[in-house]
Amino acid sequence: MESVILAMATFAFVGAVTPGPVNILATSTAANSGMLEAAKHVLGASLAYAFVVYCSGSVMNGLLQVLPKLEGVMQVGGSAYLFYLAYKIFTAPTTSMKTSSSIRSGLMTGSLTQLLNPKAWLVAMSGVGLFVVGRGDEALYLLIFTSVSLVLCLVGVGVWAALGTVLATRLENPKQQRDFNRVMGGLLAVSVVMIWT
Repeated sequence: MESVILAMATFAFVGAVTPGPVNILATSTAANSGMLEAAKHVLGASLAYAFVVYCSGSVMNGLLQVLPKLEGVMQVGGSAYLFYLAYKIFTAPTTSMKTSSSIRSGLMTGSLTQLLNPKAWLVAMSGVGLFVVGRGDEALYLLIFTSVSLVLCLVGVGVWAALGTVLATRLENPKQQRDFNRVMGGLLAVSVVMIWT
């Protein structure tokens, strides 16, 4: 059992810490609005991902049939939302950024970003296929995998938020803030394009 949990943890951590829209938003939020706002984003994204994992495991067969039909809708809706967020980050004002509401990403945005991310669903389904399906007690393994995914999503996305906090100390002048926001907005837009390729 320990080796399976270790494999789950490795899989979940790699999935959570690799670059993507949720992580880019965590870094940008922490740099611009502080760690409290970023922590809300991390929590929302992590809870949403645990929900995705649990749903994937609970209705795996149904999802395998429905997801290909929903994937296009999720890509269009999620892409439009993420492009909007990229624009808000790219054009964020450089004065009083700590209090600017235009680039905050809290609990709701973190959750919605994760729920609309087709990659999250595909990774969750892959993990469920690897670690839950075909095990003796699938309900127990699903509960363990969901719990491991939640904890490691908190850690993985939290790493990106911590990076944003470190960067915030280096964004003292408006030019540095503007350049950072443009890079983060651009990276978010690129991550959306990568969903389509």
